[in-house]
Amino acid sequence: MPIDVAPPRTEPRIATGVPGLDEILGGGLTRDRIYLVEGTPGSGKTTLALQFLLKGRELGESGLYITLSETEHELRAAAASHGWSLDGIDLFELVSEEGLDPDSEQSVLHPSDVELGETTRGVMRQVEATKPMRVVFDSLSEMRLLAQNPLRHRRQILALKHFFSTRNCTVLLLDDQTAEHGDLQLHSIAHGVISLQRTPQEYGSQRRRLEVIKMRGIKYRGGFHDFELDTGGIRVFERLVAAHHHATFTYETVSTGAPGLDTLIGGGLSRGTNTLISGPSGVGKTTTAVRCALTALERGEKVAYYLFDEGLPTLLARSKALGMDLQPFLDSGHLLIRAIDPAELSPGEFACNVREAVENVGVGLIVIDSLNAYLQAMPGQKFLLLQMHELLTYLNQQGMVTLLILGQHGFIGEVRTDIDLSYLSDSILLFRFFEAAGSVRTAISAVKSRTSEHEKTIREIRLTEDGIEVGQALIDFQGVMSGLPAYEGKIAMLGDQDPSTDG
Repeated sequence: MPIDVAPPRTEPRIATGVPGLDEILGGGLTRDRIYLVEGTPGSGKTTLALQFLLKGRELGESGLYITLSETEHELRAAAASHGWSLDGIDLFELVSEEGLDPDSEQSVLHPSDVELGETTRGVMRQVEATKPMRVVFDSLSEMRLLAQNPLRHRRQILALKHFFSTRNCTVLLLDDQTAEHGDLQLHSIAHGVISLQRTPQEYGSQRRRLEVIKMRGIKYRGGFHDFELDTGGIRVFERLVAAHHHATFTYETVSTGAPGLDTLIGGGLSRGTNTLISGPSGVGKTTTAVRCALTALERGEKVAYYLFDEGLPTLLARSKALGMDLQPFLDSGHLLIRAIDPAELSPGEFACNVREAVENVGVGLIVIDSLNAYLQAMPGQKFLLLQMHELLTYLNQQGMVTLLILGQHGFIGEVRTDIDLSYLSDSILLFRFFEAAGSVRTAISAVKSRTSEHEKTIREIRLTEDGIEVGQALIDFQGVMSGLPAYEGKIAMLGDQDPSTDG
């Protein structure tokens, strides 16, 4: 006999007040539950807790912050540093000058002078008096010191959990992980556990990430999510999972703006694909990408250009000198250029910026210049490959035309690459310097294309006042891509017909 399965019951949720966190939790925290927020000192626990209470105040929900380690003045100063006021939120300080005075009546508690049971009862009395809907308890490390043994500590936490469960309030317990081997007992007691981590870097700013370790009754996004802690609070960047993002788009081929280049790659750039532009420094990779971007802008599309290496003024001036003026499109808002410092950027933040450009701005073409600098923003090569796989799959599924620039080491002869991304690329354009007739020239070849029948030839490419010019196939040369060609014919080089234009 088949078993009747009841539809899942949806528990009411409340917003955390932390941008990005509610999306990871699938809509926020379940109301009237107790949650553990853990992290070492400086990881952002207090900031997250304040955002939680401030969101409650915004929604008309009363809040209470119980502190055993920080003073009310310190809490208000911390809030003010973010531009926040804590007016309307009850602050219950268990340490005060009055409480430290042995001659005064002890109306507030001091954890080093009062038994654990009295501390717990003091918390309960304050909750009964203020009847908050949101509570922050900061921090459990003081309770752990008072308890002196795990059994007593667990009993007191269970007592608090039972008390709060009958008071219709949602509670965040903060823990700075001072226990020697972690406190897994807290994990078992709490309805959910959120872990905040910070990782110092050898150079640049420290990296911060968040993990939802446990959340009963909630389908959440697991794994690590980067977050930033800056003026204004915490912002979490949800880890990109391409499988969760699909869009309907029309497959078509669009021009690069250079007829010879269109012919070489089989008609142009296909929507829903990415193209890797690879070659040594100064060979024309960025100029080629700018030509493609400008053509898209002239078609009426929006373009996002992520600039890791070059300064924005330099890019604009150099492009204009080659007949590609980007400034009008920048002024109109159709061109978005983001100059990015890889020492300060987390991979999650970058992926979030790209998603916003695609989903909110509506760009049609994206340029990442360059992957070498993006590599420096990653903690390791294996993570770069995983991150790039998700990002490129996402962009392809959104119908984007994506151009990736990858610099190589060396100029003439042997050329090396930091990392192999060829298997992630739908198309590859390979640039090389070569020597001919006493001058250094540039060759280009389409070595891979998954979506079109591209030429197998090697052509000369030249930067001109009108952008880029792609010449005939170098059929009379052997070894062009090695940088050391052997000339076996009389084919004319670009500009040879008019020496005044040779460069």
